[in-house]
Amino acid sequence: MYNRKLFLSIVAATALLAQSPRDAVFNRTLALPGLVTGGWIEAHWMEDGNSFWFAEGGPADSIVYKYDPVRRTKSVVFDVARLRRALTTLAGRELSPGGLPFNSFTFLPGEKSVRFSFEGRDVILRMDSYEIRPDPDNQADRRTPRLLSKPIMVGPPPVYETLSPDGLWFLGVKDGNLYLRSTADSHIEALTNDAVPGYGWDYARPPLWAPDSRALAAVKRDRRNAVLYPILHWLKPTPDVEWVPLENGGVTGEKTERYIIDATTKRQIRIDGDSGFFRGWRPDASELLMTRPGPKKLDFVAVNPKTGATRVLFTETTESFFDLSLSLPNSPNFTPLADNRGFLWLSERDGWNQIYVYDFDGRPIRKLTDDPRPVERVAAVDDQNGWVYYTAHGGEGRPYDFHLYRVNLNGGKAVRLTDAPGKHDQSVYVSYQGARGEGIQFAPSRQFFLDSYSDVNRPPETDLRRADGTLVEVLSKANVDAAMALRPIPPEEFSAKAADRQTDLYGVLYKPYDFDASKKYPVVDFIYAGPQMTRVPRSFAGAAREQAFANLGILFLVVDARGTPERGKAFQDVVYRNIGRYEIPDHVAVLKQLSAARPYIDMSRVGVFGGSFGGYFAVRALLQAPDIFQVGVAMAPINDLSKGGYATWMGPPEENQEGYDFASNLRMAANLKGHLLLIHGTSDVNAPFAETIRMIDALERAGKPYDLVLLPEQGHAAQNSIYSLQAVKRYLVEHLKP
Repeated sequence: MYNRKLFLSIVAATALLAQSPRDAVFNRTLALPGLVTGGWIEAHWMEDGNSFWFAEGGPADSIVYKYDPVRRTKSVVFDVARLRRALTTLAGRELSPGGLPFNSFTFLPGEKSVRFSFEGRDVILRMDSYEIRPDPDNQADRRTPRLLSKPIMVGPPPVYETLSPDGLWFLGVKDGNLYLRSTADSHIEALTNDAVPGYGWDYARPPLWAPDSRALAAVKRDRRNAVLYPILHWLKPTPDVEWVPLENGGVTGEKTERYIIDATTKRQIRIDGDSGFFRGWRPDASELLMTRPGPKKLDFVAVNPKTGATRVLFTETTESFFDLSLSLPNSPNFTPLADNRGFLWLSERDGWNQIYVYDFDGRPIRKLTDDPRPVERVAAVDDQNGWVYYTAHGGEGRPYDFHLYRVNLNGGKAVRLTDAPGKHDQSVYVSYQGARGEGIQFAPSRQFFLDSYSDVNRPPETDLRRADGTLVEVLSKANVDAAMALRPIPPEEFSAKAADRQTDLYGVLYKPYDFDASKKYPVVDFIYAGPQMTRVPRSFAGAAREQAFANLGILFLVVDARGTPERGKAFQDVVYRNIGRYEIPDHVAVLKQLSAARPYIDMSRVGVFGGSFGGYFAVRALLQAPDIFQVGVAMAPINDLSKGGYATWMGPPEENQEGYDFASNLRMAANLKGHLLLIHGTSDVNAPFAETIRMIDALERAGKPYDLVLLPEQGHAAQNSIYSLQAVKRYLVEHLKP
């Protein structure tokens, strides 16, 4: 008799046995982050402004602790056995095995009871008696923001309803109109009713509540004449086309209008002008603050919420471009100070991103920081004691380390508060994409902060420190025993000179788990090189992919060339109007220097691999340095920068035609000598599938062979799928023969 379950288990076992030892290690290494347990704590601050609770362990053994940093006491919040007995009585049956039967909870005012959801309804637990009762006045979702949409582009995080500062309303959008949902009874009230197809209220950049909850700033977007891109859904019974708005050469065809809406009367006040990003409100809600970026200037303006009239506080100018992290919708470059005294502003005007103090008349008060290292963000402001806490790069010979600093609002010398080398915070761009991990978490009292950090060879750790940086206690250290078995050879951090023979570049070289310096190994350059972000992993658990490929018997190289961020204005401005000109020469220079000092690097077997902007540069490496790179894998590449929104860095195409022509991979197709694999999702909108079709056309016209893997109905994130990575592995192993 046919036993399907038994048959499938035999097939799975046979496939496992058929794996080579290196294949098995490769697959296990991709799970490296999951093998690093502990070391990072997410603090949930309590009413006294100093104490916090945090959870440790997995779903079946989660323990919730409360920590009081003043008394230095740590206690367990829930008696799990007692809690489960109480819930068993409430449910009238035995619970399924496990630990805490909920993922989140909320302390009620006074912190003597908690509310959590159990089997689809809210219940209240008294912490002294463990009495549990249903909450008769609330449904499970009334105080939980609802998911509104997942972005079609990879990068921006999912969008949820936005809670008003007074906690009474959630703001959301449906069918292009804004609504308010009561947190008391989930009653929904329309805030606008004027949307029509293609012309409605935008929530991709959520509206911004005023501090007094009486008004909000919102964007209305007109896409009726937008440039649309076709996404063909091949897998439907009858393929059909979905049209989505995309930039084409920096032009969208969209129009935007900005409004302030009175939350009570629903009156809409249109803001003068049709561009800009909302940055925040003055603490007394008397004005809305906005930035209006242009190609080479940025106006910081204040908006009268009663009339929509604007006034320019000051104007920033640049001869090249503004760093992307300062022009994101939620950019940290504006931080209001208490009592309407003024605000903090981040600017690269002197070559390094620094903090400036302004008043609300737009008058500069002082330059608060003056160090040759870029500030990343303001982490906290202690208005009472006059301290500004911020994260910035630093460390002798380690320009990419993140550290916490503080400086007095009245000026003076900044002091570094974190000491261990490594990454003590996330970059703004990475945080914008929803990354979690290393970072600084300040107590509301501003008396303490949690410092979670690591580096490529230092396991994650979370320290509790006083505001002056004094260590109180190490709260958590990661267990990395299982991870170390897959990366027993420490990644090698190195520095080398760029192609100009002057600029220092920094990278990491990953080696196989069984590395033998007496042997020869192929090397693969894992490239990104785009001006938005750095590629080199700088945290312990952030390089599973890199180590997995190294464990195939490959030296895996990652380096950040000139033109990438986090090194100051001059370092990044190299690519202004020149994307594609200096990046590959820098990577070639690094490869030559590394191989000259490391005889185990086989320069006759050099590969390159990258996705998105890295896909562009993977193709470009084969075309621009065909005698160096013999094998390349390009995932979701852009190949012609004039077809996307790259004017920020390249300038308008009509003003820099020579630069765009030089940057085009299509014009260099005839240079291909090595093996090229293109991988692309057919539903990608970040790097449209048409980009790979154009590259294929150019290669065929040049008579050059290529290989292709298509991912039907997959978007930009598919480049990180197991299937895609396995395809990359097969190709590199086949042609580099490790």
